[in-house]
Amino acid sequence: MVLAMGSATWLGILTSISPCPLATNIAAISFIGRRVGNPKAVAATGLLYTLGRSLAYVVLAAILVSTLLSAPTVSHALQKYMNKILGPILIVVGMLLLDLIQIKVPGGGVGEKMSKQVEGWGIWGGFALGVVFAMSFCPASAGLYFGSLIPLSVKYESSILLPLLFGVGTALPVFTFAILIALGTQAVGRAYERITQFEWWARRITGTIFILVGVYFCLAFVFRVL
Repeated sequence: MVLAMGSATWLGILTSISPCPLATNIAAISFIGRRVGNPKAVAATGLLYTLGRSLAYVVLAAILVSTLLSAPTVSHALQKYMNKILGPILIVVGMLLLDLIQIKVPGGGVGEKMSKQVEGWGIWGGFALGVVFAMSFCPASAGLYFGSLIPLSVKYESSILLPLLFGVGTALPVFTFAILIALGTQAVGRAYERITQFEWWARRITGTIFILVGVYFCLAFVFRVL
């Protein structure tokens, strides 16, 4: 279970620094940082953004996982075929992370539009942004959430803890930047540059691992040659 918790958190962090979700996180950082003269408001907005994002993922996962586990036929099928299903899923998610599969989605600029709409909501706008941005799935984030986190949650019958850790992971960079802004640090720009560099390596290493594990699962549980 400890490994599953670490995996869920890592999947969330990887989601947050992937190119498409990173764009919405930048919009969230801009929204949070608009009150740079009020450190408490910045920190509170960042915390509410984290809460909103985490809650959205938890509610969606709770519905999906509970529904899957509560149906005897589906639950039995998942227990029987989960390892067989995971192989192809991991390979596809890995290919998405490595940009071997590219899916163009409409709706660019959603983050900026939404942040402007909640401008007058005060610190509670951070909560609203967290919920909306969590549900604004891109191909990579959808693959990580539905293709990796949900099967992991089903396997460990965890509809709350693992999705919660995933949600915290997705909001962690934004919350970190909120704290940096609240502290008035000059290292915000450098921190963003480091995250961008880290994302390039993290996405490729994780994508490669996903594909290798997926191939192993296919060979071991689908073709039974291992």
